[in-house]
Amino acid sequence: MTRTTRTQAVFGITGRSGSGKTHLITRLLPTLRARGLLVSTIKHTHHAIDIDKPGKDSFVHREAGASEVMLATPDRWVLQHSQPDVPFTLTDLLARMAPVDLILIEGFHATVPACLEVYRHKVGKEPLFETQKNIIAVATDTPHAIPASLAALELDDTEAVMTFILERTVQIPLG
Repeated sequence: MTRTTRTQAVFGITGRSGSGKTHLITRLLPTLRARGLLVSTIKHTHHAIDIDKPGKDSFVHREAGASEVMLATPDRWVLQHSQPDVPFTLTDLLARMAPVDLILIEGFHATVPACLEVYRHKVGKEPLFETQKNIIAVATDTPHAIPASLAALELDDTEAVMTFILERTVQIPLG
C-alpha cells in the first residue's frame, strides 16, 4: 500500500504594516474566484487575539481546559485550538485546512517559500526585500525603485499580480 502525500499550493503576501497587503488580497480574491479557483487565506499576526468573550459558553469551555473549541452557526464555523507550549508551524496550519486551489498567506514571511512584498515608499519603512531571500517580486507604486533581480509589479494592476502569483505558486507537502 503506497501512501500519498497531500500538497497544498501556497503563495505569500508580505510587507510592512500599512503597506496595503490586506487591500491587495481583497482585490485578488474575487479575481481568482472569477477564474473558478477555490482560494483560502491565512492571516498571521504577532498580536494576541481572542475571538471569545468572557461569559460565553465557548470561552468557558476553553478556560475549563478544552484544547479545541468549535463554535458553529448555521452558515459558518470556527475552530479554536490552544497549544501554548509549542508554536504552530505553517505546515501544521495548512494541514488543518480543507484542500483548495490556492492559499494566500499574509504573514509567516520567514517560512513561506515564495512571497510577494507589497511596498509603498510613502509608508516610510525599509523594504523587506533587502533582507528576505524568499521575496521574489514586489508590488509597488514605485516600480522603478525595485532592484532588477526582483520582479516589479504595478500595485494597482490586480490582473498582473494574480497572473504572477498563479505562475509561481509553491506546493507544500502536508504529510
